[in-house]
Amino acid sequence: MFRIDPLSRQPVYEQLIEQLEKLVLTGLLPADSQLPSVRSLSLELSINPNTIQKAYSDLDVRGIIYSVPGIGCFVAKNAAEILQAHMRRKLDQLRQLADDLALAGIPEEELIDSIHTVYQERGVHL
Repeated sequence: MFRIDPLSRQPVYEQLIEQLEKLVLTGLLPADSQLPSVRSLSLELSINPNTIQKAYSDLDVRGIIYSVPGIGCFVAKNAAEILQAHMRRKLDQLRQLADDLALAGIPEEELIDSIHTVYQERGVHL
């Protein structure tokens, strides 16, 4: 389910968060799906349980997951909507990037083609 790149500059807990968010957004982890326990994931990935707990805590605070004491962590019912709203806020970053690219003389068609390629690779229809 999760793959950690120990050579990445991105911290392990951020890799876990990012991968879990993608699993939720793609529907592979639907609402109320139980996540692996901290202990089992720690053994599977050979990483410190505190690292996994940090990722789970961050996701819990943001409302992406919820925990049931003594049972485990689960995907929140509105996790996908929360993540989609967060991604929509990234459009401001895209606008800034588009402005920088325009300033650098990159043609609009090249930017649009790049975006179309990503959507086609994901199987998303425009």
